[in-house]
Amino acid sequence: MLLGGMFLPVSASVASTEVLHQQAMLPALMMAKAWQEGQDIGHFLVSEKLDGVRAYWDGQRLRFRSGRPIAAPDWFIKGLPKMALDGELWLGRGRFDALSGMVRKNVPVDAEWRELRYMIFDLPGATGSFADRAAHILTVVEQANQPWLQAVAQQQVANKTALQALLKQTVQAGGEGLVLHRANALWSPGRSDALQKLKPMPDEDARVVAHLPGKGRHVGRLGALILELPNGQRFALGTGFTDEQRSAPPLIGSIVTYRYRDRTSNGLPRFASFLRIRGQE
Repeated sequence: MLLGGMFLPVSASVASTEVLHQQAMLPALMMAKAWQEGQDIGHFLVSEKLDGVRAYWDGQRLRFRSGRPIAAPDWFIKGLPKMALDGELWLGRGRFDALSGMVRKNVPVDAEWRELRYMIFDLPGATGSFADRAAHILTVVEQANQPWLQAVAQQQVANKTALQALLKQTVQAGGEGLVLHRANALWSPGRSDALQKLKPMPDEDARVVAHLPGKGRHVGRLGALILELPNGQRFALGTGFTDEQRSAPPLIGSIVTYRYRDRTSNGLPRFASFLRIRGQE
């Protein structure tokens, strides 16, 4: 928090009531791990990792993965099937910031929502393998007959060389990376080896537990965040912030996404850099 122009560390126990309430409403979703080398590529279906906003439709309500409701136009909600969908609200490559601003408005702007697409990549709670579910998504989208409701394209990749070539092609075209889903995997909530992401620089999420004061030209602003990993380990994240973000840093208890090059022998991120706040999604 900011006191007398200086940032002071704050305990994670003072996380806001709103953050705790959102945690209690978290929808059960599959979450990806980083791609693990040495696996048989032939066992996976591959898609582009869309730089969008995760959106869960439970058949009645559209929500961020935090559980917070998304204020979508009535025509958008009425066009969705009465079954659970998991996907990304997407505006196109490299347009995450504009998209984020659109979908977080308390009163949706109709013209803005007509620009985006709801890209479906799974059917939460559905039976059958992922290959079966991917085929079913195509049918669901066709029957809905809404131009903004689309299936994320899945493909098989022959080998490691072809996978790296596809990754390079995707990134050069402005994409984030790739998602690999084991074709025979049943749906199950939580972080899973069956769902993995491959990016030039991997990214992960962590919880903000404290602010450290800045030095030099950053006196009076944020110097670094203290982040807590899911396993309880903590580390300081001090790079990747704009001056505006240092003046109004992520709240204690919020979730942020950071990029990193590799990990230390203790498992902590090496050369980590702030990417974005993820607490409201």
